[in-house]
Order: sequence, then structure tokens, then C-alpha cells
Amino acid sequence: MPAKILDGNTIAAAIKAEVQEEVRSLAKDGPRPGLAVILAGHNPASEIYVRSKVKTCEEMGIHSEKLTPPDSVST
Repeated sequence: MPAKILDGNTIAAAIKAEVQEEVRSLAKDGPRPGLAVILAGHNPASEIYVRSKVKTCEEMGIHSEKLTPPDSVST
């Protein structure tokens, strides 16, 4: 079977459009879907990851909230 080249950008755009429609539908009938993230510590990789999730949520119409407890909090 020959290899098939996939266009990741096209697939991602289709998935995002589908998710946006589902979010609109859910928000119409009740509370808007949301994501809450607790970011403990100051790990640069984690901060980048969380920023990416918050940005994607905004694009999708999903409520997002980032909680950063004070450094005095331990896990």
C-alpha cells in the first residue's frame, strides 16, 4: 500500500471547527465548557504549555482559568 501524506493543518482546522460548533451548542443550552489549570511552581515548560492551553481555549470559545497559588503553598 502506498504511503499517504496527510495535511496536518487541514485536519487540525476541521477538528477545531467541529469543537467550536460543539462548544457553541453546549453553551447555548447551559454553562459554557471550561478548563481550570493550577500552575504550581515556576517550571518554564509548564508555563508555556499552560499558555498554549489558555490560548486554544480562547480560540475555541471555552472558558479558561489559570490559578497560580503563592510559593508558600506546598504540594
